[in-house]
Amino acid sequence: MINATATWTDNDRFIAQATSGHALVVDAGEKKTASSPVELVLVGLCASTAYDVVSILRKKRELFSGVEVSAEGERATEPPAVYTSIRLVYRVKGNVSRKAVEDAVRLSEERYCSVAAMLNKTAKITYEIQLDKK
Repeated sequence: MINATATWTDNDRFIAQATSGHALVVDAGEKKTASSPVELVLVGLCASTAYDVVSILRKKRELFSGVEVSAEGERATEPPAVYTSIRLVYRVKGNVSRKAVEDAVRLSEERYCSVAAMLNKTAKITYEIQLDKK
């Protein structure tokens, strides 16, 4: 089981901490002195799917030297302002085959990524793959 807490500090800021014991500042207000809860959802998606892709490429013995995933999300205009569409861009560096990366991304999106599975309930997730052979 995973546990999490958010403790109010001041203004619209909170210290959040989960089972891992690592804390981070979250700002739910207008003046963003830290990432907002909704921004952290996209961060979680990027990290989760990036982990899947790295793990799969390792198993395929692909010679990658970098993996970066970025996300752009559109939200509903009315509350609750859930994500309605998310565009992911996977940038993979190294001597990797396009097919291996495509397979890894597809497996992450369709099978392994828990965050994507949750977000798919409200958002259409699309992706692009960019390879850098350097």
